[in-house]
Amino acid sequence: MKASMRGVRRSAETLTTVLGERIEALDPRAEISDADLDDLQRLSSAHAVAAQALRGLVETMLRRRGRVQEATTESGAAGVED
Repeated sequence: MKASMRGVRRSAETLTTVLGERIEALDPRAEISDADLDDLQRLSSAHAVAAQALRGLVETMLRRRGRVQEATTESGAAGVED
């Protein structure tokens, strides 16, 4: 749990420190540079993976305690209506 939480915090801090100032300084009418876009893709993906790992751990712990029911979907639609 601690390692998962550290991973999420570290990835969020990296997003903020590496890209925060650059993103805030962008002209809303200008294109984002290729380098900034590459960094944003890399760092946001790392953060998403870390957050999902933490979420999975929490859900596993809740499931073991009987506090989470398995989600069921009809024909894979996951509750999405046409």
